[in-house]
Amino acid sequence: MTTVRAAGGSATPRGRRAARSAGDHRELAILRTAERLLERRPFAEISIDDLARGAGISRPTFYFYFPSKDAVLLTLLDRVTEEADAAAGDVLDRLAEDPRARWRELISRFHDTFQAHKAVTLACAQVRGTNAEVRRLWAAVLERWVQATETAIRAERERGAAPGGPPARDLAIALNSMNERVIYAAFAADGPAVAGPDVVDVLLDVWLSAIYRSTTPPPA
Repeated sequence: MTTVRAAGGSATPRGRRAARSAGDHRELAILRTAERLLERRPFAEISIDDLARGAGISRPTFYFYFPSKDAVLLTLLDRVTEEADAAAGDVLDRLAEDPRARWRELISRFHDTFQAHKAVTLACAQVRGTNAEVRRLWAAVLERWVQATETAIRAERERGAAPGGPPARDLAIALNSMNERVIYAAFAADGPAVAGPDVVDVLLDVWLSAIYRSTTPPPA
């Protein structure tokens, strides 16, 4: 996973309202309730009544903010991916300073963001096969990260730090897909899984080996 600076912003998913206001406390209360409930039970077992009750509102009021509970989950996924993008910041812009340190910083920031919202991450992964909106949103997010990774790989090859190899886009797809699976398996204990404390270091070594054919790439 990597920063999205190369690919622009995400579109608002279909099937839910655009956010009414960042300061709308009722909408935030619904979202916080959903994330709290997801920490204790599967998404399928959470009802709109549960969400409304936890947010201190009525069921009709819930529908003023969201058309469905699926829309709540989509909004949570939006917020988590935006938080990950913000955490990534300009790390790739500074990649040549110290490639190993910058790639580690990037992978660690993404891992930590999704770990902080592990319940949302797992819920979205579990419903993606049956929920077309979640599937489309995640595909769009992954495409942004792939494009940014591809751009970074091309830049490292152009400055002579990384050798040629598979097409940069194909390599970017493989690396981001690997991150997705490895991180999910660690969070879900869906074995075989890398031990949690080792995830970032294992991913980093694979990324460096794939991009640079070395785990100690040269700085500029």
